[in-house]
Amino acid sequence: MSQQELGKEKGVSLTIIGNYEIDLNMPSLETVLKLSKLFGVSVDFLMGEFDKEVVRRIEDIEILDKGTQNHLFFLIDNVIQNYKIRQAFA
Repeated sequence: MSQQELGKEKGVSLTIIGNYEIDLNMPSLETVLKLSKLFGVSVDFLMGEFDKEVVRRIEDIEILDKGTQNHLFFLIDNVIQNYKIRQAFA
């Protein structure tokens, strides 16, 4: 989504959106909550509080071909399923 599209979606100017990105202005808490819902991310993520190692790994996965991604997701799903089963019987 471009800054212009975001500004139109939220009813604010392109300048305000740009100023948010370069830390000249800070959005209100209400705006941060709306943005987190719009993008489907946590407020912490929007504020830069996230695990950079996890993001790096996701970026690495994104460059893999679809077949390799699907294989990796299959493995991850199995590990998660096994973990949940162990937790259920712990």
